[in-house]
Amino acid sequence: MWRENNLWLHYVKNIIAADVTAAVFLASYLRHSRMSKNYASSLEIIDLQKYKVITQENKVRIALRERTNIPFVFVVGKN
Repeated sequence: MWRENNLWLHYVKNIIAADVTAAVFLASYLRHSRMSKNYASSLEIIDLQKYKVITQENKVRIALRERTNIPFVFVVGKN
């Protein structure tokens, strides 16, 4: 799968991939997750003002909509 001399290219919309097919796949996956709003299940919100970690998907969506402009509220990806 991986060859030794790969060159990573920077495509539009901040996609970095080794070849065109990987970049197209990543762009289509990102578009699909944005349109279906499946990304909220892979995020959590750390709110240092309320000393809370929000992990429930519906509350994450609400916090993304309402609380991300407030200082000390961070969006973190679950890995």
